[in-house]
Amino acid sequence: MLYHQVKVAQALLSGVAEGGRGTTGTSHPKQPEKALKLYEFEGSPFCRRVREVMTTLNLDYEVYPCPKGGQRYRQEMKKLGGRRQFPFLVDENTATQLYESQDIIHHLFKHYGKTGKTPKKYANYPKIPVVALAGTILNGARGVWVNKQILNREAPAQLLELWGFEASPYTRIVRALLTELELPFKFHNVAKERWQDQGLAVLRLKPGKYQPLTGGKREQVLKIMGDNIQVPYFIDPNTNTQMFESAKIVDYLKKQYGQ
Repeated sequence: MLYHQVKVAQALLSGVAEGGRGTTGTSHPKQPEKALKLYEFEGSPFCRRVREVMTTLNLDYEVYPCPKGGQRYRQEMKKLGGRRQFPFLVDENTATQLYESQDIIHHLFKHYGKTGKTPKKYANYPKIPVVALAGTILNGARGVWVNKQILNREAPAQLLELWGFEASPYTRIVRALLTELELPFKFHNVAKERWQDQGLAVLRLKPGKYQPLTGGKREQVLKIMGDNIQVPYFIDPNTNTQMFESAKIVDYLKKQYGQ
């Protein structure tokens, strides 16, 4: 448990280094009809830029983890795009395939943002991702390399599902392990939609029973989770497993897919 808390602290510092990006998002996202597909790996600073914007737009998407040394999806994405370069976005709604984090970000705001334009905050990232790279280092470079014990294994028949948001330290720990185990999953963004949502589930700025924004995405998420919003929340349809708590999810993934 102590080791897990160390990982939480590192993941929290990683989020702080990025200035809190990937925490808040629109309450009424323009969710595409067909799922966006992102080939990436958790520890990549370039991929992190895209994930932050995905949270800002509150978009759900499918993740196909491509850690260094991995075999399952690195070959697949090379067949699709011709290169092993990350991130790589597949948007079947617009018949688009894109490399380059900045190009992907422009595409996302153009098609799924409110105005169709990329805000200045996200329009001119530096070529060298110093801040995001610092976040990766602070997080112990987790989610960079494949777990060699799982090489050549088949992927689960159905996509795993994970609810969270980019900057959540607890969610980051789970995503890193999913990357290392090359486990594909659908990521459901649960961005904080207003000031009342800020803080941990048990320490929100507004005390009392949690009330989501009427008509917002969190109102729909609450119907799935129960009487409160807490991330990460995980579902494995292959084993009919549902659970909260990052430590429990990590333990489950290691036992089910990491041995």
